[in-house]
Amino acid sequence: MFSYLLSFKKSLKSLGPGIISGAADDDPSAIATFSQAGAQFGFGLLWTAAFLYPMLIVIQEMCARIGLITGGGLAAAIQKKYHRKTIVYPIAALLIVANILTIGADIGAISASANLILPQIPMVSVIVFFVAFVIAAEILIPYKTYAKVLKYIGIILLAYAITAIIVGGNWNQILIASIVPHLEFSSSYAALLVAIFGASLSPYLYFWQASEEAEEDVSKYNIEEIGKGKPNLTRKAFRIMREDVAIGMAFSRSIAWFIIISTAGSLHANGVTDIHTADQAAKALEPLVKVFPFAGMLSKTIFAIGVIGVGLLAVPVMAADCGYILSDIFGWKQGLSKKFNQAKAFYLVISLSTIAGLCINFLNLNPIKALVYANVINGVVAIPVLVAIVMIANDKKILGLWINRKISNIIGWSTIVMMGISVVIMFLTWKK
Repeated sequence: MFSYLLSFKKSLKSLGPGIISGAADDDPSAIATFSQAGAQFGFGLLWTAAFLYPMLIVIQEMCARIGLITGGGLAAAIQKKYHRKTIVYPIAALLIVANILTIGADIGAISASANLILPQIPMVSVIVFFVAFVIAAEILIPYKTYAKVLKYIGIILLAYAITAIIVGGNWNQILIASIVPHLEFSSSYAALLVAIFGASLSPYLYFWQASEEAEEDVSKYNIEEIGKGKPNLTRKAFRIMREDVAIGMAFSRSIAWFIIISTAGSLHANGVTDIHTADQAAKALEPLVKVFPFAGMLSKTIFAIGVIGVGLLAVPVMAADCGYILSDIFGWKQGLSKKFNQAKAFYLVISLSTIAGLCINFLNLNPIKALVYANVINGVVAIPVLVAIVMIANDKKILGLWINRKISNIIGWSTIVMMGISVVIMFLTWKK
């Protein structure tokens, strides 16, 4: 038993970029999207959790493999294969805009959530403090410490798992809904389906995964810095990477599944089919604490802590993504393992991206709706990026013998086709 615990502890320590990606995948915008799915359609979109799992594993593994083998980021790999002005710059611009919009939506959700438990503090003060804290943390905290902290923040999301068990429902119906797709040809269903694709297959995760594998190369496999040198890899390194990705994506899909069940059982079942405020979203956690005094306040507190916690995880990931992308393109020194004076441009981009996200919150957007729309944009932007990833993952000049296997190509191209179809349906039904 003792040896088993030691082995489990060792395995947990070996997890890194994959588990962080999995937890970051359930950022505030994803929580809002899955909550809206459960509230609006009950168990109708529950099938997406398991359906997207193989896609997530395959796509994230491609990105991780690209980063691990090349010792550089995904944007650098795209630049090796495609023309800068016609392909690289447009993709980079789309990604940075999508990241900043999502950062802004996440910051808005964090401030709205904090306002639930601290209504006396102005929301402007909350978001300014949060942004300053995130920027300072990324610049001042060493990468190894920062990565360790990020890895454990995701535990907060387990509150939804407990709630889903408490809410329960007809488990036969839940299991059937988890396996058999339920489809509707309506604008609201199509938009939410694209948002779920965007929340799950978020473009920022592709670039984060590749760059963090390159960070791991720097710390473990003796390359001087990201994009400089060829890593000395072993088969064990690839096995650990794949386990990391599989576990991280399993965590992401499980939480999505639990959020939909929780909101379907607590909101949809009670006639709440549209979520406009953080207060409404927080009611999904009331069954968790209904036997305690002040259950409403407790559910708000748990919801706020969860959103703030994953926001602390996801916002830095998206901001760092912007830094990695531009550093790859322009050859700047990069990496969270570096100090500010060693990679000034990299950290300035991170800071400016976070501040740009902050500015979006002064446009008086509904924070919950903004979160869902941010994922609709992510779902559209992801398609051209995925095409580039699959093409690179089949390029022997870049990956040598470690190109895609047949099953990876089948799942990769199927993902692109299905996302494309869902986007087309969304636009077609939007006109009606």
